[in-house]
Amino acid sequence: MLTPPDPDDRPRLGYTGSALDRDPLVRHDPDRLTALTADPAARAYVTAGELVVMRRGAPADPLFGLAEAAALGPVREQVWLGHAAATSGRAGRFGVGLDPAVAEQLAARPDLLVTDLRAIAVQGLVAAEHLGPLAEAKALLLWHARHRFCSVCGQPSRLDQAGWRRSCPSCGAEHFPRTDPVVIMLAVDGDRCLLGRQARFAPSMWSCLAGFVEPGENIEEAVRRETLEEAGIRCGRVHYVGSQPWPFPMSLMIGCTVEALTTDLVIDRTELEDLRWFSRDEVAAMLAGRHPDGLTAPPPIAIANFIVRGWVEEAWTPA
Repeated sequence: MLTPPDPDDRPRLGYTGSALDRDPLVRHDPDRLTALTADPAARAYVTAGELVVMRRGAPADPLFGLAEAAALGPVREQVWLGHAAATSGRAGRFGVGLDPAVAEQLAARPDLLVTDLRAIAVQGLVAAEHLGPLAEAKALLLWHARHRFCSVCGQPSRLDQAGWRRSCPSCGAEHFPRTDPVVIMLAVDGDRCLLGRQARFAPSMWSCLAGFVEPGENIEEAVRRETLEEAGIRCGRVHYVGSQPWPFPMSLMIGCTVEALTTDLVIDRTELEDLRWFSRDEVAAMLAGRHPDGLTAPPPIAIANFIVRGWVEEAWTPA
């Protein structure tokens, strides 16, 4: 069964813990939105397709005035993200999506750093307070880039509700940003856990299995199905341990451990490069960077690290 997390023990992972007040009422109040946009203290996070534009520095500065953002290149969309923390005067924070074609030109400027959101988090290129808003901006702006036409009638749709809806002027259909639920799970057999590798991983890294939740399926069913499909392992009890927004492009990672009922592996080679059981001591060595074969775990920003570390420390087991 799914076990609710302790509300006082939530993980602080990459892209979580945003201090922005999203204030959804702004989305329905054009006058307030206009005033917030005109405020000289308003700032924007800027993307160009999959990439984020920032001022160089240590750390880099991802915030631009709205006029500064517009001067960087053709603006495709501007969306409302929320109010800054009270310590920053609660000025408006926006996301500005530039034409992706300008990314190469901006990257050539010595004063700017143009890179992807994964590198920003892994390398700690910005203050942690910016990761949540950057994830919000990137996911929302990319959704707009991929949904410019109405899925009902095929006609061009338009941005509405400060970027939190697209409306079709032709047929009247309304379209809202989506988040794709993904289960990411650690199958456990006593003092062993199951880790796999995809070809795109760093050469030494092993991680949890993961897969999208399918229509008509709950979290427990998705965990069991994906583990069976990818590893040939039948599973029982599921234990929920935490979640993480994952803006690649717009997913929510739902972290679980699951009790393995069988242990013989049948690897889905279309999904995985390799798969095997690891002892608790071996995984502890991977987390500490001391594995004798140089094997490693996912980076601390990822929920896979949180799940594996919690199992090693016996913080949770299927219950």
